[in-house]
Amino acid sequence: MSNKPKRKEFKTIDWKIFLPSVLFILALSIPFSLYESESLELLNGIFDQIVSSFGWGYIWYATILLAAGLYLSFSKYGQVVLGEPDEKPRFSLFSYASILIAMGLGSTIMRTGMVQWAEVANNPPFGIEPGSGESFLWGNAYAMYMWSFQIFSIFVMTAPAIAYIIHVKKRPMMRISEATRVIFGDRFTDGIGGIFIDILFLVSILSGAAVTLGLGTPIITSNLAALLNIEVTFTMTMIVTFIWVALFSLSAYLGIEKGIRRLSLLNMYLAAFLALFILIVGPGIFIMDFFTDTIGHLLNNYLTYSFFTDSVAVEQTAHMRSHMIFWIAYSATWAMLHSVFAAKISRGRTIKEMILTYLLAPTALSWVATGVLGGIGVHRQKNGELDVLALAQEQEAVQIIPDILQTLPVSGLVMVLYIIMAMIFLTTTLDSTTFTIAAYTSKEDMSEQDPSKFLRIFVAFVITGLALVLMQIGGLAPLEVVSGMMGLPIIILQFLTIYAVKKMIDEDEAWKYNIRKPTSDDVDVYGYKK
Repeated sequence: MSNKPKRKEFKTIDWKIFLPSVLFILALSIPFSLYESESLELLNGIFDQIVSSFGWGYIWYATILLAAGLYLSFSKYGQVVLGEPDEKPRFSLFSYASILIAMGLGSTIMRTGMVQWAEVANNPPFGIEPGSGESFLWGNAYAMYMWSFQIFSIFVMTAPAIAYIIHVKKRPMMRISEATRVIFGDRFTDGIGGIFIDILFLVSILSGAAVTLGLGTPIITSNLAALLNIEVTFTMTMIVTFIWVALFSLSAYLGIEKGIRRLSLLNMYLAAFLALFILIVGPGIFIMDFFTDTIGHLLNNYLTYSFFTDSVAVEQTAHMRSHMIFWIAYSATWAMLHSVFAAKISRGRTIKEMILTYLLAPTALSWVATGVLGGIGVHRQKNGELDVLALAQEQEAVQIIPDILQTLPVSGLVMVLYIIMAMIFLTTTLDSTTFTIAAYTSKEDMSEQDPSKFLRIFVAFVITGLALVLMQIGGLAPLEVVSGMMGLPIIILQFLTIYAVKKMIDEDEAWKYNIRKPTSDDVDVYGYKK
């Protein structure tokens, strides 16, 4: 009798897409683990070829997605309600934005915000002198640009199609393949074509989860080791990983309202407190001055960053060149996950509200975080208190973070807050990942309910097992390449879903009928001012 509920829960999983995805990741990762040095050489070669051959394509891809997002937002399509015309949003705007911020940024902002400027300052573009004041501005502005409109347009632009399918058309399956039904028809979607697309989605987010763990774990372990004055060991890494497993499994079990939403709100308050605390006990005046300069520099050079290929470099290309392409490719790998999750929580929002909130809210927080965290390191470098640039050439970026934090007064408290924030950021990301995979692989009706608690926990353990295997590959380099390679087919799917949502809305004339009713005589039937 006790086994019947478990059998019933397992029957709700669509094994024909879930199992092949897991097996593919294992088949990919085990050879890398067995032949680490050979894998690194091979994969780095592939990644270099991608950068040199298709770097321009990634840049145009991100820019076109941003343009498409603005078009959908400010055209008649932006007024379409994702649900019934009079339906209220599931979350308040602040809670909604907080969830998207926690999902969109993750713990990686804690690393890039603090040390990315140094890598650019050591190898700046346009022949700028390394280590100069101008290189600091280019570096910190680039760290802001990394978490900006193009990246978040990559994350959100599949969401309109998925949200329209589950909230307007009320279709039970929350899957990318469903978005292609209007393009390729029932035979393709219900057959091998749809299965292939769904497996591709699962493989991309499973590999993306491993990359996130690879980027996030050292942020915690390096600071924890410095705080306790011990060495980073594999045992410590495992302990931190299992604590994360417990946290995001618990959050996944509790669900969106009690789990993800509460953690996201907590992180917003902690982020505000940490920023104010650093400004008070640290070089607050310099940080605010440098933040202001950086914002001005970024706005003045935004198009330069957006279309930077370094094609006329005389000696060697700048750090920004290869890193930017990796960053876009890495973001493409996560694109479907972000979009599917954003679609799920956007019931009652308009397409315009969903897209613009995802473009603006995470961007605003990332710019503030980079201004504060990056300003500490630049101040220490400028005043000779810590040679961050030299450390950036000798060590991994995450190993520099505790060195910078230890220069602050009451550094122990700051490091504890920093560790807690990074932990919560990654927890919400993995929780969202778990929730999305569970919803994606469930056979139950996802238009009306959330995936079962059992399925969420089961998926959490599967993700953890896969991530631990992938983390044994030997570092970030091979994971970067896997991420970049998985991003290429995702790009095609994204453009297909954008076309699909436009086609569905046009066929249904949803821009005419599925909109909020006018509340004033000054507004016409389509929701526009007369």
